[in-house]
Amino acid sequence: MLRRLERLKSWEGLLLAILIVVVGFNAVSTPHYLQVDNQINLFKLHIEKIIVALIMTFIIINAEIDLSVASVMGLAGCVMAFLWERGVPIELGIGAGLLTGVLLGAFNGFMVSYVGLSSLVVTLAGLIGYRGLARVLLESRSVGNYPEWFDRLGQQPLVGPLPLSMIIFFVLLVIALIILQRSGFGRYVFVIGNNREVARYSGVNVRRVKMMLFITSGFISALAGLLLAARLGSMRGDTAQGGELEAITMVLLGGVSIFGGTGSLWGVLLSILIILNLRNGMGLLNIGGDIQTGVIGALLILSVLVPNIAREARNIWSRRHRVQRAQGVEEQKGG
Repeated sequence: MLRRLERLKSWEGLLLAILIVVVGFNAVSTPHYLQVDNQINLFKLHIEKIIVALIMTFIIINAEIDLSVASVMGLAGCVMAFLWERGVPIELGIGAGLLTGVLLGAFNGFMVSYVGLSSLVVTLAGLIGYRGLARVLLESRSVGNYPEWFDRLGQQPLVGPLPLSMIIFFVLLVIALIILQRSGFGRYVFVIGNNREVARYSGVNVRRVKMMLFITSGFISALAGLLLAARLGSMRGDTAQGGELEAITMVLLGGVSIFGGTGSLWGVLLSILIILNLRNGMGLLNIGGDIQTGVIGALLILSVLVPNIAREARNIWSRRHRVQRAQGVEEQKGG
């Protein structure tokens, strides 16, 4: 019970309280909000970014960043669409799209881990370059007319009311929780994020861990891009543009430190639910997309600002407590 109370005092506890308020307000404001169809639709419209947010959690805890995830999503889908347009079977196109993600992730990882460049610089260049290549492949065309089975995977329920993308998300969530919280690799992710040099001197293969993270990020992003193509039924060169910012917002709002070393997937999951419910509630109230984006941007600022303020307040309280305790000791000696 004491551990549960401590949990409620944490950032996750605050997120849970915010989620309850948001869901309660939406349920009162909109009669059909709690219906199953609306809750499924709430996930479906953003499921690809949610999937990417899982691997982004690992990346940021490791004190890195991957700004290229949405561009990898778009490029993987465009590679598949480009090959499909030229008569290549869709199965081979899917494989090529996934391979594209792995190769791009390996390139990002190599430049960060072995060349020593900043992940911010490398993935920012990837954000621009990979998006440009996607536009070159499809130009201004929208390529669709995929096989019926492919579209059905993205648009129709597969198990009960759940489409394939949601099933993949829940499977990946369980795997991510086990790896991050229960495995040696997960501990390495945290240790490197706390202090890279200490991790290296402790015998952790820092380069290999970072390389694996970026390769996985590329693969997961490509998978999300292909799921997005199936859901939309077509691909363009600008598909998924800007998706990296919302994925990063989900992670930071979930309590993962932008400086690495701290955070949990439970906090990220609560953050995802808050953002989805906010967007869904605002949409049902006919609030425009620009205002929705502004609200999410404000949440991003608060997610970074509030923990810093709380940390500084704790430091000030701790310093005052030490001073008062020292003064008490001096008074006892004087007495």
